[in-house]
Amino acid sequence: MTVTMNARLRRSGIRVAMLLAAVAVVAMNSANAQELKPWRHGVVEAKSDAGFVFMAAKGGFAEKQGLKIEMMQFKGDALALRALLAGELDSYEGSPGGPLLAGTRGGDIKITGCYWPGLTYGIYSKLDIKSAADLRGKSLAISSPGALPDLLARAVLEKYNIPASEVKFSAMGSDSDRFKAVTAGIVDAAGASTEFVPVAEKMGVKLLAHAHDVVPNYLRFCTMTSAKTIATRGDDLAKFLAAEMTAWRYALENRDKVVALTNEITGSKPDDVRPGYIFDEVKKYSAIDPTMPIPMEKLAWMQELLIKTGNLPKAVDLKSLVDEGPRAKALAIVGK
Repeated sequence: MTVTMNARLRRSGIRVAMLLAAVAVVAMNSANAQELKPWRHGVVEAKSDAGFVFMAAKGGFAEKQGLKIEMMQFKGDALALRALLAGELDSYEGSPGGPLLAGTRGGDIKITGCYWPGLTYGIYSKLDIKSAADLRGKSLAISSPGALPDLLARAVLEKYNIPASEVKFSAMGSDSDRFKAVTAGIVDAAGASTEFVPVAEKMGVKLLAHAHDVVPNYLRFCTMTSAKTIATRGDDLAKFLAAEMTAWRYALENRDKVVALTNEITGSKPDDVRPGYIFDEVKKYSAIDPTMPIPMEKLAWMQELLIKTGNLPKAVDLKSLVDEGPRAKALAIVGK
């Protein structure tokens, strides 16, 4: 009887020890989760490049820097800019056109790096439009004024000497919305990601102009924040940029991981050809640079374009819109 009781006590002690160990693990995980600092980052609505855009947040790279990135999606980068100005974001990524416009109004937006300096984007049109020179008198879908689709469209029109007044602009939501508008015959042309190239022909449309060929100096994605955020959360900003840099380095070497994450984020099926197409195009054009340079010559070109198209009333001091400090700290963290 004594032996049986001792056995029971030993088993009971083992169960208690296991329970205490489990509680300790839960407590440790909870403490680690609490230690992660939140970082609110705005992006354009997820599409077939989501594997690149979301890799830092979803691939464990932010956690290594002590951050939890909260990804907030917007129909266009102009809306993300407004959210940043309203204090609803810590950073966002999009065309630098918005910050250039904000700079004329005294905004404190700062460009901290441009990880997608190449533009995997284009103008799609009906099949009967032979070239971009034929857009005169046609309807063209864009997003918000000053956002990427709008500025790209105006850049293409400017290249072919077509006054913006001779084209009917229609504001529509996402890239997918605009592409569908062309396929449905609602508009004659639209700006959208080149992810739709593999499916365009069978849907009765074509890529009329590739931005890489027409406007090679156009910057696609830069990362923006506010001067206030740099002043109050400068170390966290550097860690955020470091997480992004590390994530893109990894992504560029892991096609399958990028495609899988894109499918997860967008809900696309494994046989969807678009995520793989975008990955291959990024590699083909070296469209992503993980070191996040800030090419001042391209910013100057974009400013000149905005002035020509009437979007920008006057030139701004480009140096006042740029802060290289956070990027330098990030590079020191990840190692050049």
